[in-house]
Amino acid sequence: MPLRIGTRGSTLALAQAEKVIALLTLQGVGAEKVIIATHGDTAAGVPLHEIGGQGVFVRALDEAILAGTIDAAVHSMKDIPAKRPDGVVTSGVLARDSPADYLVHAVPEESIRVVGTSSTRRRAQLLRDDPSLSIRQLRGNVDTRLRKMREGQYDAIVLAEAGLQRLGLHVPGRSLPPEVFVPSPNQGTIAVVCRDDPVVVERTALLDDPCTRQDTLIERAVMEEVGGGCFTPQGVYCRDGHIIAEILSLDGARQVRMEGDLADAAAARAFGKELRKRASDLIREAYERLGLK
Repeated sequence: MPLRIGTRGSTLALAQAEKVIALLTLQGVGAEKVIIATHGDTAAGVPLHEIGGQGVFVRALDEAILAGTIDAAVHSMKDIPAKRPDGVVTSGVLARDSPADYLVHAVPEESIRVVGTSSTRRRAQLLRDDPSLSIRQLRGNVDTRLRKMREGQYDAIVLAEAGLQRLGLHVPGRSLPPEVFVPSPNQGTIAVVCRDDPVVVERTALLDDPCTRQDTLIERAVMEEVGGGCFTPQGVYCRDGHIIAEILSLDGARQVRMEGDLADAAAARAFGKELRKRASDLIREAYERLGLK
């Protein structure tokens, strides 16, 4: 019986699921996709922090796994919350694609004044780079965001470069260096989560890339110690054990930045605790300004 692979219905989510299914097929594992609706897709006009953050995209798929509707699900790993339900495991972490953000623009770059993004991190980093910019909320799938820019609602928008690559889209703009515009933890990585069943785990683990898993686990350990989720402007990026992490004020005017070389999750947790300590005022301020507790 083929594995039932759950996915959201967006074009990007479908492309990611189809990539996983193709890779499983190459390993001799049969699989078929099952589309699951999520609250994050149906509330596209609401800022993410008001509907529960990126984890809202994962919850419905977790529930479908636990209910037995699907065997596994495909996610952008950056969307997976730190706290996971019992009975669900991350069994496959694919080799990482580009971790960078991509600035897509409809006007010459020197003429950009209005930029669309729903990410507090991207907002803060853009304002740090150019405080004169006007940053406006932007939700929806990749096609919707590009359409709104082309209609003139924004001069530019920021997307994950990996998403554009997976969709085969070539758009005017440039990649933002991840050493400067530090990405979200696990950005550019596809993960497979599944029911904690030895047979399903064994099959989906065939896609696991050990180097990417190690780097992303270090990023997640730092993220978990820092806390804040998508509410606090934070970037965490690890490559071959070298980590860059930063926390910014919502307006990008202040930041705390740390770098180091980390060998394992224990070292990452110590690093994350220190980062949280140094940036405690920025984290508290972000929660208060967004009306969160």
